[in-house]
Amino acid sequence: MPRLGEIHGPEDLRALTPPQVRALAPQIRRLLVDTCTVTGGHLGPNLGVVELTLALHRVFHSPRDRILWDTGHQSYVHKMLTGRTEDFPTLRRAGGLSGYPSRAESEHDVIENSHASTVLSWADGLARAHALRGVTDRAVVAVLGDGALTGGMAWEALNNIAAAPERPVIVVLNDNGRSYAPTAGALATHLAALRGPDAPRPLFESLGMAYLGPVDGHDIEALETALRRAAGLGRPVVVHCLTEKGRGHLPAEQDETDRFHAVRAASAKKPGGAPSWTSVFGRELADLADDRPDVVALTAAMLDPTGLSEFARRHPERTIDVGIAEQHAVTAAAGLALGGMHPVVALYATFLNRAFDQLLMDVALHRAPVTFVLDRAGVTGDDGPSHNGMWDLSLLNLVPGLRLAVPRDAATLRRALREALSCHDAPTALRFPKGASGEDIPAVSTFAGTDVLRRGERPDVLLVSVGAMAATCLDVAGRLAAQGVGVTVVDPRWVKPVAPELVALALDHRLVATVEDNGRAGGVGTQVAQALSDAGAAPPVRTFGIPQHFLSHGSRAQVLESCGLTARHLTRALLESLPAGRDAAREEAAAPSLALGGR
Repeated sequence: MPRLGEIHGPEDLRALTPPQVRALAPQIRRLLVDTCTVTGGHLGPNLGVVELTLALHRVFHSPRDRILWDTGHQSYVHKMLTGRTEDFPTLRRAGGLSGYPSRAESEHDVIENSHASTVLSWADGLARAHALRGVTDRAVVAVLGDGALTGGMAWEALNNIAAAPERPVIVVLNDNGRSYAPTAGALATHLAALRGPDAPRPLFESLGMAYLGPVDGHDIEALETALRRAAGLGRPVVVHCLTEKGRGHLPAEQDETDRFHAVRAASAKKPGGAPSWTSVFGRELADLADDRPDVVALTAAMLDPTGLSEFARRHPERTIDVGIAEQHAVTAAAGLALGGMHPVVALYATFLNRAFDQLLMDVALHRAPVTFVLDRAGVTGDDGPSHNGMWDLSLLNLVPGLRLAVPRDAATLRRALREALSCHDAPTALRFPKGASGEDIPAVSTFAGTDVLRRGERPDVLLVSVGAMAATCLDVAGRLAAQGVGVTVVDPRWVKPVAPELVALALDHRLVATVEDNGRAGGVGTQVAQALSDAGAAPPVRTFGIPQHFLSHGSRAQVLESCGLTARHLTRALLESLPAGRDAAREEAAAPSLALGGR
């Protein structure tokens, strides 16, 4: 029997006999479990596509034939079969394999999308390009899950694919009945009906596409037969494959909470300690909703990952899972607000990008009281470039009338959520990072809603801390103080709009610096600098944030280090930025005209 390590590419796989191919499946599953439980990663989805991936690479000749993966987190087996088995233990580690397809890694990784429901549009465009260029010797194969079909973009693509019978696209539907959680909506009911003995006519055939299946997604030979037949049809076709998420790993097979969809790295499993940001939000929202019958929660196929499980347990009638359909979630929230409810839309920050038009035109234009809660904001680390939530502050700053909070700890998260739910004439948003919330950081005083975390002895530097960067900013202040620099650290908490009192305080300092884990373009720093410029004579402003490029995967600490967002880097940069002659001038500098004490 062959060893997995002897498979250096799909050509090695195609040389094997069926029994030899079947013998690879348990080896692949063993490597998946052994690696993901150490490095973290999407274990359940990949356990479910072992046989399907083997069949795909046996039938199609990648990279000539284009195999496109929707979402991409189920491409681990594909990586092994395309020559990356030896590197697999480096999965999601800095400098190692990405947790998603990566064109820098292999010519077999055609696209790098890791947001769901997009692959059919890629396939349609690629098939059109082949037709226009007269290319007829290669297949376009799009692999997507049933959960992805809850996204509207997938149906926009199907509308175009089905309308062109002369352009063959092979849609491999990996139907395991789940995304993060059981697939929601009428489509799931339809796909389930196709499994029965009296199955209705498949919806895909009604659109004009061929349909093959259902096929046992764990029977390699049955899969190969169906895929070869699909390739020979020469027209758009759906191959409906039934798989089991977590197949071959008993804890994952028996899990009904989707703990094994994405497992954490071994070093990240720390008992006790500070609660996660997600859990703090989830518990507080559920508590507030006990007394607020108008509060309703919406999510896009991520009930548990966004912290809404407790809310759903207590208030199931006010919990709405729309599937992978962020655009619909946001406009539906606007409708709920119009009907007298206060919707809370819980999303990962990176997925807000998909619903910006709906936020702008359906929510903000109508001044709808919708609260957006954005998890995994800022640097998320090992999920890689598509999942860092580094765009949300820039996007939200564009939205007229929206108020934006960035809590620094669990206490200010609870406070911001209560304040957001008390807003009845405009949208609100709050964002927080991935991981533990850490210790609460008390304010030494508060003025006009801005928390003062440290007072400087002299008005040298005003350091504006944004959200979870507070601890870093306090570290910077301590280092600068040791160099004889007076630093006042403030946390606005609500960063949009910029408070006039914060502007007045800034004008009394010789240097203003902002620190945020968001892209520098259009972020909080940009808004503070603009407000100071509008106020007239302004001190110099340094804006520290994430550079505007896609960041490689690594731990949060590693990524922040690479961006210069550490106390050491920031201290050096601020010392170099201070105006000349600080030592003599500071001694006679006047105190700030705006008192920092009191409320």
